[in-house]
Amino acid sequence: MAAADFAKAHLSEALRQQLLSYDREKEKEKNESSGGLSYSSILEQQILALDRDMLDKLSAVYNEAGSTCLVALLSDKVLTVANVGDSRGVLCDKDGNAIALSHDHKPYQLKERKRIKKAGGFISFNGSWRVQGILAMSRSLGDYPLKNLNVVIPNPDIMTFDLDKLQPEFMILASDGLWDAFSNEEAVRFIKERLDEPHFGAKSIVLQSFYRGCPDNITVMVVKFKGAGGKAAEQ
Repeated sequence: MAAADFAKAHLSEALRQQLLSYDREKEKEKNESSGGLSYSSILEQQILALDRDMLDKLSAVYNEAGSTCLVALLSDKVLTVANVGDSRGVLCDKDGNAIALSHDHKPYQLKERKRIKKAGGFISFNGSWRVQGILAMSRSLGDYPLKNLNVVIPNPDIMTFDLDKLQPEFMILASDGLWDAFSNEEAVRFIKERLDEPHFGAKSIVLQSFYRGCPDNITVMVVKFKGAGGKAAEQ
């Protein structure tokens, strides 16, 4: 839990401060250049900076903890999603379709497998495909022994979505425990039927994942959109 706790304690505030600063600069400069910054680049910079700080702290006490990272940033009519690891975001559009907001970083994926091999590492099967026979995802925060080997990296994939085009009803942000029990489409259908619940169905889908036998961490947030510009969320 040390890596997840570290991210929880530091990432949100660091992002908030950086985004406020960026918005102030944009307002000042209006249509002038903002030094090449964007919401995507700020997310990437802050996630990489967090990982460096985390590695310094945890490696000093020989703590090998690691964590995924999934961040969704809503600004005007654009949704920006950054992902490290195998937590996943899925959106339900106006037609009830499941739209993937992120892609899991798994060792068996061709791109990840090639990168790991180039770094001198390997993957092997031990219940699931694992980097160096240990970690079941190929990117993470923390995990300093594998970071030292450069076989696991913290670099996020970042995707942007036009909310005017999608006209979303809700999105699901969840750890891999949910996705071990539900496909994207199943999860969207399940939540769509439970949006009137106090937690927009988040609590129900966590319990259902547990009943289906998932032994892993199951953390779920459902964000219900009120038009393209507003939201409410429960976890």
